[in-house]
Amino acid sequence: MRLLNAELENKVEERTMILKEALEQLEQSREELNEALYKEKELNEIKSRFVSMASHEFRTPLSTVLSSAALIGKYIKAEEQENRDKHVKRIKESVKHLNDLLEDFLSLGKLEEGKVKTQAGGFIIMPFLEDVTEEMKPALKTGQTISLNIQGVSPFSTDKRLLKNILLNLLGNAIKFSPEDGNITLTSLNSGTTLTVSVTDNGIGVSEEDQQHLFTSFFRAKNAVNIQGTGLGLHIVNRYVELLKGTIKLTSKLNAGTTVTLTLPLLDDEMFTDL
Repeated sequence: MRLLNAELENKVEERTMILKEALEQLEQSREELNEALYKEKELNEIKSRFVSMASHEFRTPLSTVLSSAALIGKYIKAEEQENRDKHVKRIKESVKHLNDLLEDFLSLGKLEEGKVKTQAGGFIIMPFLEDVTEEMKPALKTGQTISLNIQGVSPFSTDKRLLKNILLNLLGNAIKFSPEDGNITLTSLNSGTTLTVSVTDNGIGVSEEDQQHLFTSFFRAKNAVNIQGTGLGLHIVNRYVELLKGTIKLTSKLNAGTTVTLTLPLLDDEMFTDL
């Protein structure tokens, strides 16, 4: 009887362990299924918002290209060159806007699919920031300027390509949301182990209510709905900053301007991330 009881207890304990493992696997499967369903729902929402936004954002520049192209053909006299130039400029601006939209969509797609690779490398801060500001000069409105304020030691190591994309996006926003004759300031402070970069403008600003949503995809602040954009720029910037192991902060006041500050840690040349 004692032997039978012992065998029975062993079988009960064994079956209990098997049942416990089965329940744990079932719980894990349930969590994985919930996560997959959440990602699928999120992806469907992004697709829906993309279709809605794209149908609106693409319509305007395409209409401008078509109308300007049609009007150019009507200005055939030599003295009408100024009118031709005006419509050529409108076509170029519209094509650039379409290209910017596509770049945002492609960048978001690569991030969502995990195809963005980061590779750290050393570079000198001053010429890097000078090149970035020089690249943005053609986008400046009449009278706008970009001021550079570079402090600290010069060499730093991070993903130079991603950092450039981040700064081009932030400077582009500052230009877009600032008035003519406004000044934009690009400030950097390199401590040797940390790089802090800020972009400050005197533009339309962002309300406190909207600030908490600015880094989400497809969000447009209420006072920016009539200004061209996808609502993806700051979301992409935030994702890039995360890949660089850094942080980003935005401070703003309506009709007084905005400052976006990112803080990046020093990354060794050997460090890289495949996502």
